[in-house]
Amino acid sequence: MEVHLMKKAIVLLLITSVSCQVAQKTQKNNLPPWTPYDESAEIATTTTHESQRMRFKLIQSRNLDKNGLLQQIAGQLTNFTAADYQRLKPLILEQDIPTLQAHIQAGKLTYEKLTQWYLYRIALYENNRDLFLNNLIAINPGAVAEARQRDKNKSAAAHPIFGMPIILKDNINLSGLPTTAGAQAFSQNTATKNAFIVERLREKGAVPLAKANLSEWANFMCLDCPNGYSAMGGQTLNPYGRKRFDTGGSSSGSGSTIAANYAVAAVGTETSGSILSPSSANSIVGLKPTTGLLSRGGIVPISSTFDTPGPMTRTVVDAAILLSAMAGEDPTDPATKNNPKDKPYWQDVKSGNLTGLRFGAFKPLLKDSVYALNVEKIRAQGGTVVEIELEQAPNEGFGTLLNADMNADLPAYIRNYGSATLSYRSVADILAYNKQDSTNRMPYGQGRIAGVIKTTTTADEMAQLRANIRKSGVSYFEKPMQQYRLDAVLSINNRSAGQAAAANYPCLTVPMGYKTNGEPIGMTFIARPFEEDKLLRIGYAFEQATKARRIPANYN
Repeated sequence: MEVHLMKKAIVLLLITSVSCQVAQKTQKNNLPPWTPYDESAEIATTTTHESQRMRFKLIQSRNLDKNGLLQQIAGQLTNFTAADYQRLKPLILEQDIPTLQAHIQAGKLTYEKLTQWYLYRIALYENNRDLFLNNLIAINPGAVAEARQRDKNKSAAAHPIFGMPIILKDNINLSGLPTTAGAQAFSQNTATKNAFIVERLREKGAVPLAKANLSEWANFMCLDCPNGYSAMGGQTLNPYGRKRFDTGGSSSGSGSTIAANYAVAAVGTETSGSILSPSSANSIVGLKPTTGLLSRGGIVPISSTFDTPGPMTRTVVDAAILLSAMAGEDPTDPATKNNPKDKPYWQDVKSGNLTGLRFGAFKPLLKDSVYALNVEKIRAQGGTVVEIELEQAPNEGFGTLLNADMNADLPAYIRNYGSATLSYRSVADILAYNKQDSTNRMPYGQGRIAGVIKTTTTADEMAQLRANIRKSGVSYFEKPMQQYRLDAVLSINNRSAGQAAAANYPCLTVPMGYKTNGEPIGMTFIARPFEEDKLLRIGYAFEQATKARRIPANYN
């Protein structure tokens, strides 16, 4: 215990020291400069990691000016000091949206100070060689000005997302900032219009704070490379174990930022597991909605068949709030037609309870002690749990469909949503560009995205693939759900993400504990299409019964 307290004291002393440095410099609107360092010794420690995907070639970005990012913060921290940060910390750290709004309504906090607090925190940790997480690519230079406007118009706060600083995965268009998808090739993708979901957030008064790092091209760049790596952002790290634990992918930056309390909430995207994986890995709540509930307009795509954005938050209530703020029918995205919209998911989420609900637990997963313990907790809360077999679902054609979709969908994004300054018109153009400087543009190669241009799938074959994959996915879940009259299926992390994507079934992952080495693990609930309200109520009841999430030790 004494050793633990001593380590904690050292960390606190380090943070306090950095806080003072930052405070002194921010009075002059100038943070201490970031100095790139020799990371070879750090990288060497990962070469024997048991996971191939955790063996890094580099950590710091070779393409991002980190000092430029820090200066975007410094310009917004005038008159914000270390004392302000510490004074406001109990009001903000780990607090959910309703609590933050209550503090603001009570006059204890303002939207401006809330936004500055998060920016200060980002600078505090990202300018620290021992603690940085590399989870951001860009800062909104107008975030504090926007927050100040929210303070002037509090009467317009009809939705709880009003005034809340939100981080966007950097494949989601935000006017005024580049949308890179983590690729150096898209570093000049600057003159874009807001994505549809961003417009929905702005209409309700949310404050876009920053763009998050990600696995490049949403994990469709390289083969067996680390999750969370992009040419633009470098290597995203997990606050629960920097260089020890996987961040998950591809919404790695979104997961890492929220785990470390860099914003109120974040938006991720998923094709198959890209919200569920990093949410579980970073001990946060992640919702992969039914594809079509949220628009994909203005989001760099992999697959129009499976892609969806979704909320990544520290609590289920916040996920419900963020989901409701983004929903709406987008005329440019046919998948959203006639789907639920403007549902106040947060209003009845707290009515959730597990009594009388029926869950399917996969028998092989019960060998995991954390999963087994939480299954028993669900039973203790009045839920009925039926043990079901984990069948092997055929995955034939899934990769082929992704390749064929991206071959058409990425050029369509460039035409319809990309900056006019982009000279690329196809995946082949991007591959050729990367080959000109492989060291800086593709240090892990581009084996996965290179497969896109090899597709020869016809339109008829595509249609048949979609039908077969959907049928297989639905059968995988419906067989046990109908047989045992299940409300939801229970899985671990993103173990069933591919099948859920195929079936277009929504998934909600909620922290359920930690492995013996401290690595986070999530309980994932899977339900039928457009049953997000049910999932959120279930997730809330589970969250309240378990209260498993713990803040990362060095980020408290």
